[in-house]
Amino acid sequence: MNIHEYQGKVLLRRYGVTVLDGYVAKTAEEAEAAAKKLPGPVYVVKSQIHAGGRGAGRFKDDPNGKGGVRVVKSAEDAKAAAAAMIGHTLVTKQTGPEGKVVNQVYVEAGCDIARELYLSLLVDRETSRITIMASTQGGMEIEEVAEHQPEKILKVAVDPASGVSGWHARKLAFGLGLTGKQVGVFTAFVMAMYRAFVELDMAIVEINPLVVTGAGDVVALDAKVSFDDNALFRHKDLEALRDDSEMDPKELDAVKNDLNYVALDGEIGCMVNGAGLAMATMDIIKLYGSSPANFLDVGGTANAARVTEAFRIITSDVNVKAILVNIFGGIAKCDMIANGIVEASKALTLKVPLVVRLEGTNVELGKKILAESGLAIIPADNLADAAQKVVDAVKKAA
Repeated sequence: MNIHEYQGKVLLRRYGVTVLDGYVAKTAEEAEAAAKKLPGPVYVVKSQIHAGGRGAGRFKDDPNGKGGVRVVKSAEDAKAAAAAMIGHTLVTKQTGPEGKVVNQVYVEAGCDIARELYLSLLVDRETSRITIMASTQGGMEIEEVAEHQPEKILKVAVDPASGVSGWHARKLAFGLGLTGKQVGVFTAFVMAMYRAFVELDMAIVEINPLVVTGAGDVVALDAKVSFDDNALFRHKDLEALRDDSEMDPKELDAVKNDLNYVALDGEIGCMVNGAGLAMATMDIIKLYGSSPANFLDVGGTANAARVTEAFRIITSDVNVKAILVNIFGGIAKCDMIANGIVEASKALTLKVPLVVRLEGTNVELGKKILAESGLAIIPADNLADAAQKVVDAVKKAA
């Protein structure tokens, strides 16, 4: 789950991470009032959307104008900047051409920037450890740095048994060229971020840029925070920070129904149980010459109601030309899944070809239920057969 910059900064501040003062505003008048509460004489007005590259982005109705992050020098200018952002669609590298509507802005105090750095914490799946990454190339897309200047990215992995220590932070500090009191300030900053990361079950926290001020302080000028969805049951207060307007409506429906769904831009809807099987299903669809319209994992405890909801979400995508159901029955037995497929097909009156591959517990009973349903369900014997049949069905429909 992602949250907005201003929300991330509120959380990080509680752990002792240094951030600038600021206020969220949902109208231009609120932005003006917010600026008047700050010391000035410089303010920064930032569009709050779940996407990076806001400063370099452009608004659809003003493609040649300023971006989604603007430096102003008066409360009146803050009001004008907010008016140009709120209610308008911002397009960045990460939003895609459709962009995202800005519903609120964050008005923040200005800062004396001497250097811009990069700092993040994430879970490295290869080492199974929390890894702290830093770079002298702050303010840039870290992906570009990794591609063109990989030597500029510093990493330290933290052993989960011992946890973070001062030497982890000092190693990065020296690599970043920090000196004097900056080393101690940076070390305290990293230790605070690590505590926040662990205690709040974050998936990633990224500060870009992390700035060193003229006075030698280290300040988080931005904050990208994402949480592990599987741990949100422990943090109901964090779950309340979810901004539904930032989510694809289909993905929001999936969250509410305990489904793992990600919308893609293909033409074949997928309903699978198990993330690994879902990935394999998407791969083989590509192999046979088409593309998946979604990632959808109904989970190992799927029931008829959840299957029906999964079908409803898939069919709400106008790009879906056919559906492939690929189920390996275990806890969720094949006959139960088959009954769910039949109920969903009848309830939703499916208008696209449906290919079903079942394997596992009670598979023969499941196949019998599908065969006797009277529905135009295309059975498949294995994954390759299923992929071939669903791709062929799309071609015939076209």
